[in-house]
Amino acid sequence: MIELEHGNTLDVTLQEDTQGRDRVVLALQAQGCVLNLTPHQARVLATELIMAVNRAEVRSNLKHSQNMVRGGQPQPNRRGLFQTV
Repeated sequence: MIELEHGNTLDVTLQEDTQGRDRVVLALQAQGCVLNLTPHQARVLATELIMAVNRAEVRSNLKHSQNMVRGGQPQPNRRGLFQTV
């Protein structure tokens, strides 16, 4: 169970359908929504979630790094490939 905003919960369970196949069921309790996925579909969803979280973490780290550079000590001029004189 995952607690969401406003007391909503998301339950993730493994169930068996009428033919005996495994199904991954995501149920949003307050809304009464149910997402019934095959294991493959659930794996794809999990991969997409992980990639989105990784992108969010990279963005957060970049913002944090930029704030540190702006708010910290002045950076010395570094010699690059091209330099204007």
